[in-house]
Amino acid sequence: MPSPYHWMHPSLAALQRAHRYRTVSSVTGKAGAVMVRDGQPLINFASNDYLGLAGDPRLAAAAIEAIDTYGTGSTGSRLLSGHRDLHRELELALADLKRTEDALVFSSGYLANLSTIIALVGPADLILSDAYNHSSLRTGAKASGATTYDYRHGDVDHLEQCLAAHRAQHRRCLITTDSVFSMDGDLCPLPQILDLAETYEAMVLVDEAHGTGVLGHRGAGAVEHLGCLGRPMVTVGTLSKALGSLGGYVAGSQTVIDFLRNRAPGWIYTTGLSPADTAAALAAVRIVATEPQRRQTLWHNVDNLKRRLDATLDDERKLTLQRLPSESPILCLVGNSASWVITASQTLQEMGLWVSAVRPPTVPTSRLRITLMATHTQAHLDQLVAGLASLVSE
Repeated sequence: MPSPYHWMHPSLAALQRAHRYRTVSSVTGKAGAVMVRDGQPLINFASNDYLGLAGDPRLAAAAIEAIDTYGTGSTGSRLLSGHRDLHRELELALADLKRTEDALVFSSGYLANLSTIIALVGPADLILSDAYNHSSLRTGAKASGATTYDYRHGDVDHLEQCLAAHRAQHRRCLITTDSVFSMDGDLCPLPQILDLAETYEAMVLVDEAHGTGVLGHRGAGAVEHLGCLGRPMVTVGTLSKALGSLGGYVAGSQTVIDFLRNRAPGWIYTTGLSPADTAAALAAVRIVATEPQRRQTLWHNVDNLKRRLDATLDDERKLTLQRLPSESPILCLVGNSASWVITASQTLQEMGLWVSAVRPPTVPTSRLRITLMATHTQAHLDQLVAGLASLVSE
């Protein structure tokens, strides 16, 4: 009898033929601007550690102290044996950063999005989702059972058309969007989305995974950067990018957070975030609040690299690599094909540069994805620009 798993072999072979087969590479040493991958030192342009906090000794010291005090695991859900004072300290610190009434910490950002959407809407409801939304938002929409439509990426006119056509047929409506789109680097039109939500009596969930700690005068995220603090919405994010730890959170009104505490399955039925991760994230939030120079250095690097890339990629070279518009530390260079992008990434690695190749179905067009950090030096940027220039010349 054939194995019930026999179909997997041809499926994997098809992925390899399409240059969509994925593998992992071992990384050693602390997180930072330079890391060792498969034994080779590389300048790291593939990390979401925007502020360089994942290797900061203060986060490590906070994690070690938490382990000494509480042990390595939370041992149960927060409603049973898993709640620690540290969890509440972190939630209050996040609420203060986000200028919301309260916050709730989850074991991952993916789980926070999934659970929040499931709690807010159901089969009688409507979800309108930006076409480029993160997988966690799309999976949450599917799991909720709500009727779901995609509106064209960043297109508020199309969003309004969807609201006009479908809102009246449903009990509740939720508009979901990333604030910073992780595979392009652009921002959502949040003020206009919130205006439409007010007109059509819709809730808004915005995922600040790549905005928190990076955007805004205080590092509160794109919500702050776009002048939307204090407006009604549900803000979701992660502790694993600029905050250098692990976990997720939801920030919002006291009513929203209390509702999620009672209805979000991924919070109620999941072991609480570990003491070490909680303490490290709390230390990171405090650093974000007290060290604005980290953001200033990061944005100096972003502006510097944008200017130099645009000078390097003249009209003729844009036929090989074209930079997508970006308002974040995520800079993407679209290539001719998946195979070209993979080869380019491998060539850059031979030059000592770690630049990710991102391909469909993750993105509609294959690209090199560059992420910048506050801890990148001028020499790091020089080497990257030289490597990219040699690629397009060849």
